[in-house]
Amino acid sequence: MDQELIREYCLNRKGVTEGFPFDETTLVFKLMGRMFALLNLDEEPSVNLKCDPEEAVRLREHYETVMPGFHMNKLHWNTILLNGRIPPEDIKEWIDNSYELVKEKLPKRIKEQLGAL
Repeated sequence: MDQELIREYCLNRKGVTEGFPFDETTLVFKLMGRMFALLNLDEEPSVNLKCDPEEAVRLREHYETVMPGFHMNKLHWNTILLNGRIPPEDIKEWIDNSYELVKEKLPKRIKEQLGAL
């Protein structure tokens, strides 16, 4: 799955915005102001996604191109290298999981705003 497909997939989710808050090579996707995906646009493309801690370890053990989140809390984030070795369906599922983990933690007022979109 390439960077543009990931970008489109993330932006098709309700309440998602994109921006470059850190530098010009890290595209950040936020759900109602909270990060759920970071897309590295550098020479070696990758995506950082939030993940359940137990699932994060399982994925790292199963996939050689999944590693602890670069510059992130290594307990809750994975970095996935976008080199074509992981099926797009898996990456989409992991994006969905990251989105839902962030959505679950939103304050009630923000969840209501999201529901009204």
